[in-house]
Amino acid sequence: MKTSFSFQKILLAFYAFIGLLIAIRTMYTGSTLYLFLVWNIFLAWIPFLISSLFKRIHNESKWKSVLVFCCWLAFFPNALYIVTDLIHIQHESSVPKWFDALLLFSSAVLGLLLAFISLYRVERFLSSMISRKLQAPFIVLILFLGSFGVYLGRFLRWNSWDIISNPFQLLRSIGHRVLSPLDHLQTWGITLVFTVFFYLLYLTIKKLPGYLSQANI
Repeated sequence: MKTSFSFQKILLAFYAFIGLLIAIRTMYTGSTLYLFLVWNIFLAWIPFLISSLFKRIHNESKWKSVLVFCCWLAFFPNALYIVTDLIHIQHESSVPKWFDALLLFSSAVLGLLLAFISLYRVERFLSSMISRKLQAPFIVLILFLGSFGVYLGRFLRWNSWDIISNPFQLLRSIGHRVLSPLDHLQTWGITLVFTVFFYLLYLTIKKLPGYLSQANI
């Protein structure tokens, strides 16, 4: 409980820090340009919240588990997506570049924390359902789908709500790329690069406690 509470305080500190930076920037420039980060962080928080349900439904029926997993997977790319907000650093502004870089990087770090904690919860949940040999490939598959979702959001401007509000156009867009992969090499190239990056970062975070304990010996 103490560890969980401490992590919640770390997240709250991140929220407060980013909120303060956004407030300072808004007052300094009179522009609400970076308020979109508040919405993006909220979207990143949704899969983190959904993942907390996996512990509660551990002994529930399979259909409930599948439903919660599908809901989590639909929103999971939103947490990874914030990394791509770093492209906004190229916008000209009266604010020093280092300030905007710090704001965007802090938001990206928070998004990745929310993403990887929720992914770890999913991995723990799946450990009792699939064999150990299949767990790593399944995590890679999840990150691949998440990375594809990042591509859909950043480059094609789709979002999770379109699954309900505009499902046919979304499926059509996805179908073109799945059925004709050679005509969309950029799509799969970007998706693969993001997949490798996210997987390496996820592995690093998982192994970091072990590395630190070895360094203390």
